Amino acid sequence: MRPETIIPIESLTPRQIVAELDKYIVGQTKAKRAVAIALRNRYRRQQLPPELRDEILPKNILMIGPTGVGKTEIARRLAMLVRAPFIKVEATKFTEVGYVGRDVDSMVRDLTNIAVRMVEQEKIQEVRPKAQRRAYERLATLLLDKTERPKRGRRREITPLEMLFQILHQDDDEEDEAPAIEEETPDEKADRRTRRRHILEQLKSGARDKETIEIEVEENLTPFVQVFSPQGIEEMGLDTDLLPPFGPRSRSKRVVTIAEAIDIYTQQEARKMIDRSAVISEAIQRVEQTGIIFIDEIDKIAGSGRTVGPDVSREGVQRDLLPIIEGSTVTTKFGPVRTDHILFIAAGAFHTSKPSDLIPELQGRLPIRVELEPLGAEDFRRILTEPKNALTKQYQQLMATEGVQLEFTDDAIDEIARIASEVNARTENIGARRLHTVMERLMEDLSFEAPEHAGERIVIDRAYVQAKLADIVKDTDLSRYIL
Repeated sequence: MRPETIIPIESLTPRQIVAELDKYIVGQTKAKRAVAIALRNRYRRQQLPPELRDEILPKNILMIGPTGVGKTEIARRLAMLVRAPFIKVEATKFTEVGYVGRDVDSMVRDLTNIAVRMVEQEKIQEVRPKAQRRAYERLATLLLDKTERPKRGRRREITPLEMLFQILHQDDDEEDEAPAIEEETPDEKADRRTRRRHILEQLKSGARDKETIEIEVEENLTPFVQVFSPQGIEEMGLDTDLLPPFGPRSRSKRVVTIAEAIDIYTQQEARKMIDRSAVISEAIQRVEQTGIIFIDEIDKIAGSGRTVGPDVSREGVQRDLLPIIEGSTVTTKFGPVRTDHILFIAAGAFHTSKPSDLIPELQGRLPIRVELEPLGAEDFRRILTEPKNALTKQYQQLMATEGVQLEFTDDAIDEIARIASEVNARTENIGARRLHTVMERLMEDLSFEAPEHAGERIVIDRAYVQAKLADIVKDTDLSRYIL
């Protein structure tokens, strides 16, 4: 989900950043303040002279807290706030037994791919009005040719010399040209322009959106080459726009509606209008200056050093991560990317280990440590009502599509929060994610029967919640499976 508006980073003070995060995330003020300062420091660094700018490195953050308290959401919303390239990786995937293929550098390559797509979409949106006009023109010509093809069949005799000239200049890549056709009269040309203008008006008004048409669609055949990496062999895609000889394009015919054809042609025309090399250059710049990499479950690769076996590979993963977090150059299919100023946010529950179990060098690269608080019943109550994307609001909107007016009373929300907190305490504490399981169980019958209640107003109160959930909550064994 994207924010409603993209706010320039220069206009965001740390206090405003926290206020924006408060719209989606309840509590965790310390973590919000830490990421707000880190984001603002990026803007401050850009205002410094070049010789000093490169000397100031980002202050990477280590978030400590149980699952479901908002660690990932804080980092993700921060990136969405300023449209910064963002990727989340699980540190444990680099410790899997028999794991070969992509090394830890892959997180930077994936982040670069995300940035390229992000910038490309932004450029496409900029030229979309002009591209759409071209798409209308292109489709109008196609429709006009299809309707006139039977009428424009009056062929004149061509001389042998003209036939030889056509054979010598025939283009194999294009469709065979139609035989010579008699010249149009001025009246026919004027009539053709009138019909074309009428078709354009129909297309723009949407009058022909549901009609079907056969069009030719270009598809890139992206080749892959195998690259040797420290962990094994990795496939790397070639950028077909930069390497035309290696990027064959396949053309296939599809039957689509006029509305779909307009979208396809608009995308094709927009891609022709944007400068691919400029897109890649800007994407790499964004990755290097504003990219955010969120490394989750970092506590799972923290070893105490007193055991052998898997801990050896865990320490190896830490040492592989170290040069990337410290600052190095990673080769991607779009060019080299420096990681010196990428912001790294690591997170972990640290139930069975502690931050000091990480190797000292990695600890030094994560200087800011923030502890997130576990969530209780009052936090759950706020989560159910305050955020812009609160669960209760989501279900109300979902039911509205079926014509059902859904309302939650205050005592119902209190009961839902209490049950979620109680189940977390008695079974496994999964934080705010417990609300999803509780709400889905609560709404199961209504979601199933919603089409039969169209036009009705349904109120969910404390009694309704207790009737649906009380028995499950009382039975601990059952709640482990259901909630």
